[in-house]
This record gives sequence, C-alpha cells and structure tokens, in this order.
Amino acid sequence: MTIALWCVLIAGLLPYLAIGIAKFDKSYLRHNHDPRAWEAGLTGMQARAHNAHLNAFEAFPLFAAGVIVATLQKAPPAVVDAIAVAFVLVRLAYLVCYLTNQATLRSLAWLAGFGLAIALYVVAAGAS
Repeated sequence: MTIALWCVLIAGLLPYLAIGIAKFDKSYLRHNHDPRAWEAGLTGMQARAHNAHLNAFEAFPLFAAGVIVATLQKAPPAVVDAIAVAFVLVRLAYLVCYLTNQATLRSLAWLAGFGLAIALYVVAAGAS
C-alpha cells in the first residue's frame, strides 16, 4: 500500500481525534444517552474541537477521492505521496489552530489543505 493510501486512512481518523478531544470530559459520560444535545451545549475548546471534527468530515471526501483518482490515473507516486503527507500535516495543524483559537492561521491551514486536495486532481489530469 502506498504512503498516500495510508494518509487516506489517517485523514479518515482525524475526525475521531477531534471529537475525542471534545469528549475528554467526565460530563460526556452523563450525557451519552443524547450526545447531540450535549454537543449543542459545548463552549470554548470543546466546541472548537467539535467544529474541527465536523470540518474534518467535510474535508475528507475531496482528499480521499483525489488520492484514488491520482492513483488510478497513474500519477507519479512520489508526487501523490508528498501531497498526501502534506495534506495530513496541514490538517493536523488546522486542528491545533482550531483548538488554540488561532482563527487566521486556522483559515490559512484550511486553504492549504483545500489546495492540496485540488492538487491531487491536477496531478492526475497531468498523468492522463
């Protein structure tokens, strides 16, 4: 399996890392019967972790499909791997920025991740 495909797995797990941070609180256990209501009442870092969780799910499909498309089009594996690793690193930075309330850096990290996902399609188009 290529590095890029491992990155798809890692990116697929990032939403669970984010929500795990939000749920790292004993109060969650008391509200496990209605987690949506619990999520609606979150504030501060927990709310930001929940929002990062949702955004990670939003970012994942474009990235995962991009890796698959680039792989199927036989784009250079080293290039696809490098883009995929960069995407995962940028999305981790995005999570850290969200948790630490660094809005401008978070937006820049989001933009970088979006650009990297699009780059996979550009690389795929160049390979076909």
